[in-house]
Amino acid sequence: MQRNGIPYILGFCVAICLFCALFVSSSAVGLRQKQNLNKELDMKSKVLTVAGIIEEGAQVAPADLQETFSRNIKAVVVNLKSGKINEEMSETAATYDQKKASKDPEMGEAAPKHLSGVKRIPKNALVYMVCSEEQSEGNTACDVSQYILPVEGKGLWSTMYGFIALAPDFNEIKGLTFYQHGETPGLGGEVDNPGWKKKWIGRQVFGEAGTTPDQWAGVKVKVIKGSAGAPSEDPYHVDGLSGATITSNGVTYLLQFWLGENGFGPYIENVLAKNAG
Repeated sequence: MQRNGIPYILGFCVAICLFCALFVSSSAVGLRQKQNLNKELDMKSKVLTVAGIIEEGAQVAPADLQETFSRNIKAVVVNLKSGKINEEMSETAATYDQKKASKDPEMGEAAPKHLSGVKRIPKNALVYMVCSEEQSEGNTACDVSQYILPVEGKGLWSTMYGFIALAPDFNEIKGLTFYQHGETPGLGGEVDNPGWKKKWIGRQVFGEAGTTPDQWAGVKVKVIKGSAGAPSEDPYHVDGLSGATITSNGVTYLLQFWLGENGFGPYIENVLAKNAG
């Protein structure tokens, strides 16, 4: 076969294309496990950070991160409508993909129309419990010092995904962080600023209409324009992000959604009722 003939050239091109396709496919399959592990480690790092167990931006070896997480955090899956723990799903909580579940017709559903811009929600959602004492292997007991809830909602340009850490009374905020968003750097992107995130610590979520969830005045915490006072003086307000009103409002709206009746509200009520009993 002549090397400058059309059959040879076509055959050579097909061979190169097949080789490249095989190489790319093999690489993708080979790296998938590592990518999934990195994703899992990043998520655990964010949970530990918002819980105050590791410092913001700390470089922790993967093995140490896994060990710290297993000693301090217990993950469960809860049914959002009933507010009860799904025991069967909780056994595999470490591998539960809440984002994927919300998009699945069987595992998710359309969300009620809300200013947060949330379109779909999972029927079951993750809750991370921070244990006040480190857990030993095989010990499932957990004296909860914080509850960490995943939250999400629309900003200006993107959906913001994060975690909020709450005290056992579900009213005092212990931390807030966002691990994925596409907001404008220097403006809405300041949701990642450690200084701004510290301003959330000690704020209160609910109004003081009563001592039980059914008596609460609803979710009152919000981001305002300008500066808010100290938590002791201005417990429900947080400094606005300069030049990022839509992103600031987005943070307010997503917290109102996920801490309300269509999010973790039923779960919060169940836990507090159980603790009061």
